[in-house]
Amino acid sequence: MKKSDLKYIDFWNERYQNLNFAYGKEPNLFFKEELQKLKTGTLLLPADGEGRNGVYASKLGWNVTATDLSTEGKNKALKLAKEFDVNLKYIVGDIQDLEFPKESFDVIGLIYAHFTAWKISAIHQKLITLLKPNGYVIFEAFSKNHLNYQKNNPKIGGPKDIDMLFSIEQIQQDFTGFEIQVLEEEEVFLNEGNCHNGKGSVLRFIGKKR
Repeated sequence: MKKSDLKYIDFWNERYQNLNFAYGKEPNLFFKEELQKLKTGTLLLPADGEGRNGVYASKLGWNVTATDLSTEGKNKALKLAKEFDVNLKYIVGDIQDLEFPKESFDVIGLIYAHFTAWKISAIHQKLITLLKPNGYVIFEAFSKNHLNYQKNNPKIGGPKDIDMLFSIEQIQQDFTGFEIQVLEEEEVFLNEGNCHNGKGSVLRFIGKKR
């Protein structure tokens, strides 16, 4: 593991040690709206942090596997799952290294999954192999234009490294062959805990694996 990866793990463990939930307890609104449209099944949530999206999906009856680099994130997620009386399978580790059977998930949710820049495309390619044919990717993350919003309002959060942010062209390239149902950059107002507050620029993608 690179020194930069260890530093990244330390960052997230420190953020999630706080008693408050950094991004709140409620699911991301785009994820919530899109997941409700789909038949329940198996769901993979890489970078699920404190579990707000995984717990929500579990409440709907999804069989959820959540992952993250942070042990503190897992502790908070399991606490949240207990609060809502649901089961949540949560694995701590680098999604690039974790092993799952191929084509084992009906849906993969990538909600603010800003991986280390040099890993992003490789991780996306791996995740595609884990998705069943006709399975869906639900994606929302900050766009490359988000840096301008950060300058005006640091409370909106998000990576400061432009290479960790997303463009429409990058998603088209990483998910080539998918049936694209939504792919757009939008200005949105986020109210997610203490760390996503205010106006930002996000990229949203719904893709169906052919």
